[in-house]
This record gives sequence, structure tokens and C-alpha cells, in this order.
Amino acid sequence: MKATVCLAGIGILLAEGQPALAETLLRVNQVGYLPDGPKRATLMSDRPVPLSWRLVAADGREIARGKTEPAGLDPSVRRRVHRIDFSTVTEEGRGLTLLVDGAISPPFSIAAGLYRHLPRDAFGYFYPARSGIEIDAAFAGEAYARPAGHASAPGGEAANQGDLQVPCQPAGMSRDIYGEPWSCGYTLDVAGGWYDAGDHGKYVVNGGISVAQLMSAYERTLHVEGASSASLADGALAIPEAGNGIPDVLDEARWELDFLLTMQVPDGEPLAGMAHHKVHDEGWTGLPTLPHEDPRQRLLHRPSTAATLNLAAAAAQGARLFEPFDAAYSTRLLAAAGKAWRAAAEHPGLIAPENDTNGGGAYSDTDLTDELFWAAAELFITTGGEDYRAALEASPHWQASIFRPEGYDWANVGPRAVLSLALVPNALPEREIERLRRQIVTAADGYLKIQARTPFGHVYEPPGGKYGWGSNHLVAQNAIVVARAHDLTGRPKYRAAVLEAVDYLFGRNGPGLSYVTGYGVDDVRNQHSRWYAHQLDQRLPNPPKGSLAGGPNIWLGDDVANQKLEGCAPQFCYIDDIESWSTNEITINWNAALAELAAFLAEQ
Repeated sequence: MKATVCLAGIGILLAEGQPALAETLLRVNQVGYLPDGPKRATLMSDRPVPLSWRLVAADGREIARGKTEPAGLDPSVRRRVHRIDFSTVTEEGRGLTLLVDGAISPPFSIAAGLYRHLPRDAFGYFYPARSGIEIDAAFAGEAYARPAGHASAPGGEAANQGDLQVPCQPAGMSRDIYGEPWSCGYTLDVAGGWYDAGDHGKYVVNGGISVAQLMSAYERTLHVEGASSASLADGALAIPEAGNGIPDVLDEARWELDFLLTMQVPDGEPLAGMAHHKVHDEGWTGLPTLPHEDPRQRLLHRPSTAATLNLAAAAAQGARLFEPFDAAYSTRLLAAAGKAWRAAAEHPGLIAPENDTNGGGAYSDTDLTDELFWAAAELFITTGGEDYRAALEASPHWQASIFRPEGYDWANVGPRAVLSLALVPNALPEREIERLRRQIVTAADGYLKIQARTPFGHVYEPPGGKYGWGSNHLVAQNAIVVARAHDLTGRPKYRAAVLEAVDYLFGRNGPGLSYVTGYGVDDVRNQHSRWYAHQLDQRLPNPPKGSLAGGPNIWLGDDVANQKLEGCAPQFCYIDDIESWSTNEITINWNAALAELAAFLAEQ
């Protein structure tokens, strides 16, 4: 008897997860495609000619067939690639697969409402990340319940010393604006807020943009015709405050805003009104370490101008959004924002030390023009103050486009100013508002050009093709800009571009992974975290559903990445390993971008 064995997709791994040239790989959005949206996939194959593809239902029935479009060598994967377009298919189904040249895709759906639950999960990331409060199983689920982290008083019986009376770094650990050793003679109660990332640190510059994006998801629904706040409304999220008459997304934002206010230097002290840059442990803790078990001393780090302007911007935005629900809180936020603005004007060049990395990230930023621009914008929108308008018009970002092919992040917050000024009614002349709106549309057109020339359909083009830290959230940030262009114009091409851009996050990428936990059949689950550490301790959970991994990063900064990813093509510079903090961390600002994008997607 003769037996025939057919082998497909054989290859040698050049680096962890990186295929040899002989391997044929087929990548799709593993969540799926909307019936009226674009439907594209990417084939990595060295075959230079168009290849036949088939779309097959779960029962084996053929739904459609066609030919691939060879797209040449893609340097981001160092492979020849083909595009597959089956956008004409509108028939709904689940468990669908594509078949091309012996390769078969992961199963996916064509269905309406695919992203209906994504906002609840993406915004739901923040409640289990809260510091200073017990995480209740009734809201987070049994796997994520834990005692309050960093909520004990000094000298108490709890394992950790807590954030209730945190002193400043001792003199000599940091230096002031004049280069002199810096410390302070007070302690602050800075309990609360969100843990920033995989460690127990809390950073004002990352907290500022994160809370702003959560609030912007809600603010958009107030000013965009047809936008829905249903996924953000009171009772929409699994949080203790649900049912209090305030939109849940604002309740979650308040948890961080309250923390930001506590980080302000008290009146009567040197640098009064400035914001401490960060608070975290005096030294690094190991993995795993649950927040309530952290034994390290907590320290306030030197105030910075960047942190102070972040506080001003976020608090000013919060002031206008909370005004209908809590006027007293709105007043408090606006007062803190004004105080921060004035303090930053008195100390315009207080840069966070680049080498302040013992126990937490430095988050150092030497260009503060974008922070000033953003703070001026939010304060101007809320107050109409002429001094804020003057600061806007004096900014180098006032006339120049601030959107970049590589996206924006905590160190480049200027785009938040333009997105707010173009959306929220304010006292600028209509011609200036229209100019800012055109800037967003022009930026979106640029991202569509990027999308047209990349075989993976995403809207991210870093200089030299060098995928950097948190590349996945930069994909999301640029998609948000395209979504705003759709809000402003109603043009279908921008909606289609957003829908295709997220294909990359959900599996249409080099490694073929969904970078959002709980979404797709090959989703990442071992992101870098001290308490979502199932890979190290099976008693602990993986990150919750809706957690976005940092993604490919050619700057391999950790031992695991350096050992397993050496020589990787940019898209393959990723590994789903808890020890790979340079490619696989989770952070509040990355999930904030996903959450803001998810609110748009859910409407589609």
C-alpha cells in the first residue's frame, strides 16, 4: 500500500517566531471582518506570480475564490508578500478560513457587531490596575481579585509600606533645576491612581495622556453626530461606581485624576504647584510580586515641568467634562490646572533626570513645547482665557503639522491639542478651527497612503522601518486620527481605513498573533507584569481580556529578547514572554489608545 504525505508550511526558524524563506504563511484578522467593511489578508510566500485563493465556510463550502496580488519584498518581514482582497464578500459566517498555496489561515468571522464588547474589555483593563483599593471579584472576576495595593500606613503590619505618607528621594538621589541635590521636607498621601505598567510605579506623564484618552472617548460622543456613548455610559463597565449617575468612563478617569492632584507640591513649599514626576519603589522588585506584597520603600521623585503640564492639560479637560455631574469637583480640577500652568511658567525647564531608573522608568523628555501646547489648548477650550490663546499662537506647533508617520505617545502629546481644538467648541475663530480640522484630514490622508503601500494594511511607518517601543499602540494612535477624520467629514474611506488598520492588531501581522488578549485564536497571554504572571506562577492569572501587548520593537532591551530575537525582521522583533519587557509589556497609555479606538469600532 502506498501512502502520500502532503506537507505545507515547512520552514526553519531564523529567530524566535521568524520564518525561513521557504515557509508560506497566511495572516488574517482573527476576530474577523464586518460585512460592509474591507476584507484583506496577507500571504508571505516567495512565489512571484499570482496564486489562487479560496474562502471556505466552516462546513467546507466554497464561498469565494480569486487570485493574490504579489506585492514584492516587504522589509518589515524580509519576505515577499501577496495581498488578498475578498471585500466583495458580504455573506456572514463564522469559522471561515482562507486557503492559498497549501497554507490555511486561522478561523475568523464575517459578522456585524464584532467589536461590540471590545470597549468593555479595553476600558475594563483599568479597574484591575487600580492602586489603593481592593479589587473586587464581583467586578473584576475571581482570578483578578486582590487586596488593595500600597494602601497601608507606614509601620503597619501589611507587607508593603504604602502610598499614604510617601517621602521624597533623599538628597543626592536627584538634583534640582540648578544642578543642586534635591529633596523635600514633606510627605504626601498619593494612594490611588493606576499602576503604570508591569511594575508598581505611577507616573504623571503617562497618567496624563492615558486619562485624557479615556475622557476623549466620552467627549467625542458629545460633539460627533451619530456617535454613541452606550459603551461608556453609567452601568456599561464593571466598576464599583456603576449606577451612580455618572458615565462609567468618567468614574474610571476620576480614579486617575484624583491621583494626579495628590502629586502636586503643596502651597508654601519650594516648587509649589509643580507636579512630582513619579512615585515608585526605591529599587526594582522581582516577578511575580503582587501590589499588596511589595515590601519596598516608596519615594516621590523630583517635580518636572512635563509632569506639571500633563496635570494642567488633563485636569482642565476633566473640569469641563465633570461640570454637569459634580460642579465642586470641576472647580477643584480647574483650580489645580491653573496652579500647575502658573508653576510651569515659573519653572519652564525642569527636566526629569534621564538616569533616574532605579525602581522605575525615567520617562525623561527634553522637548516640552508639545506639553505646553497641549496644556494651553485644554485650558483655552475650558476657560477661553486669552493668555492660553496667546500661548497657543506662540507655539511652534500652531501652524506646523504635528502628526507624524510613526504616531504619537506620552513624549509627543501635541496631537492631543489639535484633536481637542478641532472637536470641542471653543473661542477660536472658525477659520482657525477649520484649519486644524484640515490638518487632521491631511494627516489621515497620509496614513491612508501608508496603508496603501504596506501589505499588512496598518497605518504606521517609523523612520527607517524601525519598529519601536510600544509599536502596537502607535498603530492604534494613528488609527484614532483616521477615525477623527471620519468624524469630521463622514467620508467612508476613513471608516474603511480604520477597520483595515486594526487587522494588524488582531493577527494580520508577521508573527500571526492577535496582540489583544482574549481576541482571536492565537492571542498573546504572557505580557510583562508582576501580578498577571501565570507563566511564572500558575496560581496567578494572565492579563485580563482586552490587554494590548507593546508589540515589535527592534531595540531589544531585555535578556529574553536579546537571546531569542537576535537578527529579527522588524515585525518579528516580538516574543510573548513575561520576561520580555521591551516587546511585551502592558501599560495604561497603550490600553488607553486601544480603548479610545474601541469606542469608535463598536459603533461600526
